Amino acid sequence: MAEWIKRGTAAAVRAEADRKVRDTVETILADIEARGDAAVRELSVKFDGWDRDDYRLSDREIQNCIDQLTGQDLKDIEFAQTQVRRFAQVQRDSMKDVEVETLPGVILGHKNIPVNAAGCYVPGGKYPLLASAHMSVITAKVAGVPRVVTCAPPFGGKPAPAIVAAQAMAGADAIYVLGGIQAIGTMALGTQSIDPVDMLVGPGNAFVAEAKRQLFGRVGIDLFAGPTETLVIADDIGADAELCATDLLGQAEHGPDSPAILLTTSMALAHETIREVERLLEILPTADHARRAWESFGEVIVAEDDAEMLRIADDIASEHVQVMTRDPDWFLHRMTNYGALFLGARTNVSYGDKVIGTNHTLPTRKAARYTGGLWVGKFLKTCTYQRVLTDPASAMVGEYCSRLCALEGFAGHGEQANIRVRRYGGREVPYAGRAEPVEA
Repeated sequence: MAEWIKRGTAAAVRAEADRKVRDTVETILADIEARGDAAVRELSVKFDGWDRDDYRLSDREIQNCIDQLTGQDLKDIEFAQTQVRRFAQVQRDSMKDVEVETLPGVILGHKNIPVNAAGCYVPGGKYPLLASAHMSVITAKVAGVPRVVTCAPPFGGKPAPAIVAAQAMAGADAIYVLGGIQAIGTMALGTQSIDPVDMLVGPGNAFVAEAKRQLFGRVGIDLFAGPTETLVIADDIGADAELCATDLLGQAEHGPDSPAILLTTSMALAHETIREVERLLEILPTADHARRAWESFGEVIVAEDDAEMLRIADDIASEHVQVMTRDPDWFLHRMTNYGALFLGARTNVSYGDKVIGTNHTLPTRKAARYTGGLWVGKFLKTCTYQRVLTDPASAMVGEYCSRLCALEGFAGHGEQANIRVRRYGGREVPYAGRAEPVEA
């Protein structure tokens, strides 16, 4: 039986916080829809202290941001983007258009068609998270999206040079300096100066996530996202307390509501990791965020064996799962609910977040039970088509269709079939609304 050495905040506390966010977002989105640019400008001034006539950056402003980075900065961004683009292209190549003759004279197929316009949000309020530009813009472009716009908040009262450079290098068609709900609402709803998009992607804080949730249906979204989550699965052979504590706090620094969980079969490792977390919190520059997250949402669980760890891990369905055990592949072959796996001590969540090539926009709050993360397929619509080549094929399918429509009472549908049986099969079939369906 598993034992919880440390537990996080009760679900009721989280639910109340969610309710407040939900109400705020609903009011702001309604204002943006009603007043457009005027509302967006007021919100930008209120929340970001950022005011200008046009929130889209000019080519000169973009180049100025790029010029502020060192040559090494640009090479590092280019390296990361190459990895993301390379893996995204492999994913795109795995998705094939198909066409097959399923019956003599009957052709069925599907095409993978990119959405026409995507809006990519790049968070940058606390940290200038340029990696999100790689993950969203490059993935959309590899999918073939013709128009990709980006929004990121100002950082320190001006556009964040690294974010702008990453957006431009990734291939964004338009770059806006807007943050939070106003960015999401602007891209989804459109205003007098900004055309709406068909799909929204990218991580963000609770307000950004809720805005995407409320707009889902009017536009597509990548997934329902909450605070960053990490789960470390470890035993006393695959890891030590320093590695476990480092990997927990490395994600907890995202924000004060980021769950960080250690799941282990070693009671000694559990207690040593707790002590190591406290030691690191005394020296970690981002300890303010990480400590609040650890104290409120950190958990330490000791399980009896790997099988029990597997059951608990699949129930948690964490966004990130770092596996540092004697046999990490045992979990790879058996786990079903996770956003991304990081197998062995040599890799870690930060690699996935920043540079290695897999996408870092991943499901949270147990959404890993039914979806994976952002990838090229999210920007593609798999649309079917059919073609009937011969008269006998149309008449034959029509006879089956007619009888099935009669079972459902759909006379109009039945007549669509019957008229083709009459024309292409040479059979005298009565009008579907007044007679029996076609007999075999």
